[in-house]
Amino acid sequence: MTMTATFNETNRTSEVNFFTTGDGIQIAFRIDGDAGKPVLVLANSIATSMNMWDGQIARFTEHFRVLRYDYRGHGDSDTPVGPYSTDRMGRDVAELLDSLQMDRVHFLGLSLGGVVGQWLGIHAPERINRLILSNTSSYLGPADQWNGLIASVLQVENLNGFADMFINNWFPSPMIESESEMVAAFHKMVLATRAEGIGGSWAAIRDMDLRRTAALISSPTLVIAGQHDTVTLPSHGELIAETVPNARLLMLPAVHLPNVEYPDVFESAVLDFLLESDGQVEQSL
Repeated sequence: MTMTATFNETNRTSEVNFFTTGDGIQIAFRIDGDAGKPVLVLANSIATSMNMWDGQIARFTEHFRVLRYDYRGHGDSDTPVGPYSTDRMGRDVAELLDSLQMDRVHFLGLSLGGVVGQWLGIHAPERINRLILSNTSSYLGPADQWNGLIASVLQVENLNGFADMFINNWFPSPMIESESEMVAAFHKMVLATRAEGIGGSWAAIRDMDLRRTAALISSPTLVIAGQHDTVTLPSHGELIAETVPNARLLMLPAVHLPNVEYPDVFESAVLDFLLESDGQVEQSL
């Protein structure tokens, strides 16, 4: 296995860097914050890049060294032919941590990132200190719906229709109708994603069923769900919180991207959880 990282440890704020996975794929990553602080890994939604977290970096780096990356098929990473698997996407993170000599980290994953976070909590518990699973699910069947979507995205000439679909699933109507710069930026992120990356990642979601094995997660866990999320329903977050031992549930009045829709509340909840010592209680806002 060959893994190389080009990040300069002397930099407080890095540019995009790359490492090579065990199966020969270059994965883009970026690190912000001071060396010596605890590491917080951020994993984003499908069809976005690591820039999904731009709004959180200033506040999170006050307390953490923040590592974010692009999934295979997304952002500046390579795009291998699909299908992808949850196992492979989880190993991408483990190998990235190995390449950077980071033994144990906090992990915050949203949507697909939350699926990766569950895999890490189950299969690499020694790497995860505290775990935050936002707007995600342990199962999104049946498989047939994903097969149709995968076939469709691999056949289209452009992603305009899929970009509109994602935007409608991610944001409330007032934000979309206002034609905000934020919504426009996410629309561009979708269009910049390769169809093979979206289809490959959908295959990982299609084949994923963590409903029982999530009970093996031993890390202190915060589950964040959106009351108005039509992608990963509130009940999906509730199920994860019920399955993961001693998990905390935070329900926000959000759609699918609470870090964008309610950034202050989201960031405060994340920081409060990561900086506390012990104690877990269920909350609802």
